[in-house]
Amino acid sequence: MTVSINGKNLLIIGGGSGIAQRLASDAAAEGASVVLAGRHPLKAASARGGGDISTAQVNLGDEESIKALAAQVGEFDYLVSLAADHANGPLATLDRDAVLGAFDAKVIGPILLAKHLAPRIREGGAILLFSGVAAWRPAPGLAVMATTNGAVSFLAEALAVELAPIRVNALSPGIVDSGAWDRMGEGRDEFFSNVAASNPARRIGQPADISSAALLALTNPFITGTTLHVDGGGRVA
Repeated sequence: MTVSINGKNLLIIGGGSGIAQRLASDAAAEGASVVLAGRHPLKAASARGGGDISTAQVNLGDEESIKALAAQVGEFDYLVSLAADHANGPLATLDRDAVLGAFDAKVIGPILLAKHLAPRIREGGAILLFSGVAAWRPAPGLAVMATTNGAVSFLAEALAVELAPIRVNALSPGIVDSGAWDRMGEGRDEFFSNVAASNPARRIGQPADISSAALLALTNPFITGTTLHVDGGGRVA
């Protein structure tokens, strides 16, 4: 059984990503009121068929910013954090501040979000944190990404126990055509083709794939303390 998201309030952190924008649009189209929050000023997503989407600012590296967001949003039902601040590269080139920034976005920030926002989540509510397939498929140059994504999965389990009956889960996407890979330029299409050829689903993920899974994790009242892998089988390929 799933609960309808119609009439619910959804707060999305990391609202500038293509996945966040699609989730906001899908949730609003189903009747939810959505707040997209990010470190930089955001343009509200366009909901399919209209919908209630507004924006806010928050910096997960600043606890006062998180406290201010909690006061701004008041009571709500669902919290999703997609925030990320990558510190990729060979170990020999890693910068400490960049590594700390990555942990702020993926691990420390979500802990503080739970600290200040969980008391405002209504009965039946849930938190969804975003992990990633790199935790299960580590590669050279991605040590920080693999570690932070893995920590998210363990954090979801710990918070599910401590915050019960608020449900807490993690979602681990694979390679998704969300716009994040566009910086590869002409190499993007070849990369996508290689990934699609090697994973069991034989395709690249789309934001709609992740959005539908996120809505399931938020609205199914018997899913908590788990990581939902939406990666086309990439972690086992």
